[in-house]
Amino acid sequence: MATVIDGKAFAAGLREKIGKAVSEIQSNHGVKPGLTVVLVGEDPASQVYVRSKGKQTVEAGMESTEHKLPADTSEADLLALIDRLNNDDSVNGILVQLPLPDHIDESKVINAISVAKDVDGFHIENVGKLSIGEESLVPCTPAGCVLLLKDHLGDLTGKNAVIVGRSNIVGKPVSMLLLQENCTVTVAHSRTQDLPAVCREADILVAAVGVPELVKGDWVKPGATVIDVGINRIETAEGKTRLVGDVDYAGASEVAGAITPVPGGVGPMTIACLLRNTVIAACRQHGVPVPDGI
Repeated sequence: MATVIDGKAFAAGLREKIGKAVSEIQSNHGVKPGLTVVLVGEDPASQVYVRSKGKQTVEAGMESTEHKLPADTSEADLLALIDRLNNDDSVNGILVQLPLPDHIDESKVINAISVAKDVDGFHIENVGKLSIGEESLVPCTPAGCVLLLKDHLGDLTGKNAVIVGRSNIVGKPVSMLLLQENCTVTVAHSRTQDLPAVCREADILVAAVGVPELVKGDWVKPGATVIDVGINRIETAEGKTRLVGDVDYAGASEVAGAITPVPGGVGPMTIACLLRNTVIAACRQHGVPVPDGI
């Protein structure tokens, strides 16, 4: 059976290191990192995420502020708020919770956030810098995937990595990060011919398509490391629901060398990496060194 990569435990350890880093930069440089989250509307899942982000931000010793706006907030009013936050020196990271209501242009909002405060790593300038290997704020979930891989495998040089999914949020940035780690990278997707055969070539297989249990056990190369980014809620035979990933965990875990579970794998890494980005952003904005170990 595959080794289970415990993202929950790794994220807890990372948050502990972040807390120490926050304490260090506050003591040595008088800087207390601050994260502001903007939530538009009443989406229940978004509300849960925002509460969790706020709680973990405070636990790490940082300032946490929230702006909860009604669903009918105009695009102009949202952009005006972002402009104020961009110019507020106490705010080091700005996160606008997605999805936004249909009448608001998500791309316009994302790119209105200051590049230096874009802790989601979605701004077109940060995406461009990542693609050419320049210093940038990196999207949180992809960063979490790579941290887990490096913790388990060490040096990734020369590994054959296959990413199933080409989204701007996970698939593409994961591919760029793994290129930076000197992997040979293949990005597969819904139009890929013989997807199972492509997956079987992977030393590292990252599944990020949002299709429940798409990747079967016989798609996995024996001994491969499988990172399952998917979070899908499916109905059971008893009429209840449960969370599953994009990988058939039962089948894949009999073949893989290591695998992330769902839940408890990549998911906890996302908020931990958001906090990490906020600390990095605060250090860069104030011209202080980023503490080691985060």
